[in-house]
Amino acid sequence: MIRRALLAVAGVFLLVLVAMAVAPQLFTTADPLLADVSSRLLPPSADHLFGTDQSGRDVFARVVHGARSSLGVGVFAVIVALVIGTLLGWLIGSAPRPVDAVVMRVIDLALAVPEFLVALVVVALLGPGAANVAVAVTLAVIPIYVRYARGHTRAIAAEEHVEAARMLGLPALTVSVRHVLPAVMRRLTVLATIGIGSTILAVAGLGFLGLGAGEPAPEWGLMLAGGRNVLARAWWVTLFPGLAITLTVVCASLIGRALRERVEGLR
Repeated sequence: MIRRALLAVAGVFLLVLVAMAVAPQLFTTADPLLADVSSRLLPPSADHLFGTDQSGRDVFARVVHGARSSLGVGVFAVIVALVIGTLLGWLIGSAPRPVDAVVMRVIDLALAVPEFLVALVVVALLGPGAANVAVAVTLAVIPIYVRYARGHTRAIAAEEHVEAARMLGLPALTVSVRHVLPAVMRRLTVLATIGIGSTILAVAGLGFLGLGAGEPAPEWGLMLAGGRNVLARAWWVTLFPGLAITLTVVCASLIGRALRERVEGLR
């Protein structure tokens, strides 16, 4: 009962977050970029639900508008990585074993390096910016999907219904495309739901380091970085974007794990 309630709350939160990203004007009419020095560092009130930052900008408006940047980049990175990783993993898993062994050793080496470190290096090479962060995070997580897709490809190819399709005389490629690839994609889509949280966290981390969107863009990681110098006297500047990041990661993980258990239970 408690778990169902938590999943319901998580689902509602994510739906609200998506609504914020798509139509932020439904939640606030304040301009997230409008600076007013006379209103700087005001605590939360009826006029400013989350207070104002050191430039007098409305923190609530910035958190709401920041959902588009933080969620958009994270979801984009996961979708691209899912498609590329699934196709590569499927090809590797369908390849002869010597080829599979060699390529997977390269993938294992890539996985030995932490995702955030890979993203950090890529952004350092490409330069700061939201687009480069999206590319960096995508490249960092592709090896994960490749490995899972390869493993699922091998496992599904050995299942009875796939063997039966081969015995009917269908070409190996046709069997793999019709029966193996769709099943692999379904299973990795559930994994991607969990991965959204970690990619958003990576995006926020890069933004916090100043490698993502630049000022005055409303981006959660950038907001955290901007508020750390006034944390002692204006806790709200960092608290609310920090809560947004934390709740998004937790809710995405809860929903993703529940979907994975459901899918695995149906197998």
